[in-house]
Amino acid sequence: MPKPSTSKLPPAISAIWDWLRQKVTLEALVRMVADAILINIAVLTSLALRLLYIVAVGAPEANINYREKFWEYLTVYWGSSWLLTTICLVVFAMSGFYTYGRFYRGRYKFLVVVQAVSMAYLIFGLLGFLSKGMFFGFIKGMANFPSGVFIFAWLMTMLLTVAARFWSTIWKRANHPERVRADMDVKTGARNVLVIGGAGYIGSALVPRLLNDGFHVRLLDLLLYGTEPIAEWLDHPRLEVLQADFRQVDRVVEAMRDVDIVIHLGGIVGDPACALDEELTTEINVMATRMIAEVAKGSGVNRFVFASTCSVYGASDHILDEKSELNPVSLYARSKIASEKVLQQMADERFSPVILRFGTIYGLSGRTRFDLVVNLLTAKAIVDGEITVFGGDQWRPFVHVDDAARVLEIVTRAPLQVVRNEIFNVGSNEQNYTIREIGEIVQSLVPEAKLVLKGEDADRRNYWVNFNKIRRTLNFEPKWKVEQGMQQVIEAIHSGKVTDYRDARYSNVKFLTEEGMFRLTRQGNSWAYQLLNESTGKVMVDM
Repeated sequence: MPKPSTSKLPPAISAIWDWLRQKVTLEALVRMVADAILINIAVLTSLALRLLYIVAVGAPEANINYREKFWEYLTVYWGSSWLLTTICLVVFAMSGFYTYGRFYRGRYKFLVVVQAVSMAYLIFGLLGFLSKGMFFGFIKGMANFPSGVFIFAWLMTMLLTVAARFWSTIWKRANHPERVRADMDVKTGARNVLVIGGAGYIGSALVPRLLNDGFHVRLLDLLLYGTEPIAEWLDHPRLEVLQADFRQVDRVVEAMRDVDIVIHLGGIVGDPACALDEELTTEINVMATRMIAEVAKGSGVNRFVFASTCSVYGASDHILDEKSELNPVSLYARSKIASEKVLQQMADERFSPVILRFGTIYGLSGRTRFDLVVNLLTAKAIVDGEITVFGGDQWRPFVHVDDAARVLEIVTRAPLQVVRNEIFNVGSNEQNYTIREIGEIVQSLVPEAKLVLKGEDADRRNYWVNFNKIRRTLNFEPKWKVEQGMQQVIEAIHSGKVTDYRDARYSNVKFLTEEGMFRLTRQGNSWAYQLLNESTGKVMVDM
C-alpha cells in the first residue's frame, strides 16, 4: 500500500502525520495493544475480587442485591475503563515505552514503569474526583469507582506492566542460560562504542581507528560540517551514523542502546567560539554533558570518556599536573571544569568517567582546523609569507590529532580499574613550547616566510604541563612531533588538498559566526531550560 501523500495537507497536520509515521511503528502498536489488554485485565480483576469479597464476607448495607451490584460494577467498568486505558497509553508513550524507553536497563527501567503507571492513575483519580461535579458528569461510572478497587487496580497494573517488560529477560535466564553467559561475555568485551561529536576534528581521526580495531561504532553528530570528514567510512558495516543534536534527550537515549562505552567529544570548542554566545555555550557544553552522562548511567554504561582541555590550567608560571590548581581564564575552560565536576559527582561503582585534558591539537584529520596555532602559523607562512606571533613567551603543550585519537582508543581498551574516575593530561613533556618557539620552527621549515613578533596577546593562557601520569599509567608516547605535523600542512597546501585555509569550514569561530550559530540556536531548547532550572532547584515539566 503506497504511503499517503502529505503535500496537500496543512503544515501542522503534515508534521503530525510525519511524526506518527516515524514513531508509531507496527511494533509500537502491538505493545500498545498488549498494554491496553493488561490495563483492562487489572481493572476487571480488581472489580471481580471486590465483588467476591462482598459475596463472601458481606457488605455493610443490609439486604444487598448481588445481581444489581454485579451490573453496577459492570457499568463502572464500561464507563471508566476506556478513559483509564487512554490515559495510561498516553502517559506510557510520553515516558518512552514504545520508542526509546524500552532500551532502559534494570532498576532504571523499573523506576520508569512505576512512575508512569502511578502518574496515569493519579490523573485518572483526579478526573474521577472532578467527575462528581457538573462539568465532568458525562464520564459515566467514574464517580462510583470504588477506592479499594482503584488502589488494587493501580498495584496490579504496575505489576503486570513491569512483569511484561522483564519477562523476556526472565525467560532467557530460565531457559537459555548459555545465551545469557554469551551476552555477558559480549558486554565484558565492550565492543560497542558511542562517539558523540565523531565527525569533528578529533572524532574524524578516532572513528577509523575504532573501526579498524574491530569496534562497532555509533556516531551521534549534528554534522554541521557535512559528512565529508567521515565520507570514506560511511559504508563501513560496523559504523552507524545518527544525525541529531546531542541536546535532544530522546535521540541520546536512542543512541545509547546496547552501548558499552561512551566517548563524548561534542561541544563548542575553543575560546573565541565559546565567547560568541555564553548562554548557548553553557547549554551545549555543560547542561548537555550532564544529561548525556545521566542517560549513560541510567542505561548501564560504566565507561564514560570525556574530552576536556589543558586550558583549564589557565595562566600559571608553575609546572602543572593533574593535581594542580585550576585557573581558567575563558568561558571555554570554565565550561570544561564545570563538566568535569558534574561527571566526578556522578561517579560510583557502576559509572566510571575518564577525563582527558588534551593539549593544543595540531595536524590533519577528516575535519582539519586552521584556528589552532601550529596549523595556522604554518598555513600563513606558506600562503601569506608571514608568521605573525603575538606575545610569544606564553607556554602551550601540543599533541597531534592522531595521537589524541590513539589515546582515546587506548582508554577504551585499558582495564577499567586502571582508568576508573581518573584524569589524564594528554600530550608529552617534550612538546611544551612557547608560541615564539612554534613560530621559529615554522620558519625553519618555510625559510622564505618572515617571522613577525607583535605586542602582547589578548589570550592570557600560559601553562607548561607535565604528562608523566599518562606515560606511566597508560604507557603512552606520542608518535608525532610538531615538525611532522607542520610538514603535513605544508604538503596539503602544496598538493591542493587544502585550497584556502581561511575558509570558514576550517575555523570554529568563523563557521559559527557565518552559519553554524543559527543552526545551533534554532533547535528546540525547552528541555535545556528544564535542565537549567533543575540545577537551580526549580523543576519544569514540558508536557
